[in-house]
Amino acid sequence: MRPSVSFVRVFAACLLMLGSIGSAAALDYPTRPVRWVVPYTPGGGTDITARIMAQWLSERLGQQFVIENKPGAGNNIGTETVVHSPPDGYTLLLVNPANAINATLYPKLSFNFLRDIVPVGGVMRVPNVMEVNPDVPAKTVAEFIAYAKANPGKVNWATSGNGTSVHLSGELFKLMTGVQMANIPYKGSAPALTDLIAGTLQVIFDNMPPSLPHIRSGKLRALAVTTAMRSDALPDVPTVAETVPGYEASAFYGMGVPKGTPPEIIDKLNNEINAALADPNVKARLADLGGMLIAGSPADFGKLVAAETEKWAKVIKDGGVSLE
Repeated sequence: MRPSVSFVRVFAACLLMLGSIGSAAALDYPTRPVRWVVPYTPGGGTDITARIMAQWLSERLGQQFVIENKPGAGNNIGTETVVHSPPDGYTLLLVNPANAINATLYPKLSFNFLRDIVPVGGVMRVPNVMEVNPDVPAKTVAEFIAYAKANPGKVNWATSGNGTSVHLSGELFKLMTGVQMANIPYKGSAPALTDLIAGTLQVIFDNMPPSLPHIRSGKLRALAVTTAMRSDALPDVPTVAETVPGYEASAFYGMGVPKGTPPEIIDKLNNEINAALADPNVKARLADLGGMLIAGSPADFGKLVAAETEKWAKVIKDGGVSLE
């Protein structure tokens, strides 16, 4: 039996009302504290970036954006937490290079990052920096390559976990130079840098933000930055590519949310991120970390993540990189 015209009209009106309620709720967002999951320990580049942005969002939107550090499994524990959270805008992910890398590096993930996390907006890109303990005799990339080849099995290389840009930057270096280094994974940059400063390790290709204070104080020696161009934060430090032509790697930071999050909430968060990146104080704080800002739309950030996923898939496959 066909539904009556009056029933159809009432049903349509109910749908419109529900849509209006949803839009109103999104406009009122947030009405309670928001947790922003950072898949690493406190003190690393992802954590520092998230805390700067969370302070801005808390002040602008009137609710606390609380950083929740969930390290482990090369970033996957924190990411999986967000994937399986309600898509209501109250659980966010600090998106970072490991999300692009792990899509290939981990063959049996319980999620598909490009499908299950929706991009909100980019914050910044930063170089990684190749740095050594001052007791290592090498003062240039060329000298380090010679040192590593002359001391096989004696160079310990720190990473902030398998699948991070810190890890893959070193893997790319090994692939392009033929040096052998023992990978010592940590749950984040902070503990890795502590051991590097103590002399337990020889080298790291770390995200620039947590490393800059140690480089500037002389506790660590920067040999090179990993981007194609030199960094304004370390203008006298050459690029790896000046010694190893074609070498390029960088970290990126941004925000993502679970698939199904209302577009009105995504747009509101994106607008606030872009407003933060236009604020002189926030810009100065991020620039001091060596960051190059990447304001834009959710689609812009999604394209960046997709391109990075494709790039690192090739490095992993060509280099035979595995977790074993």
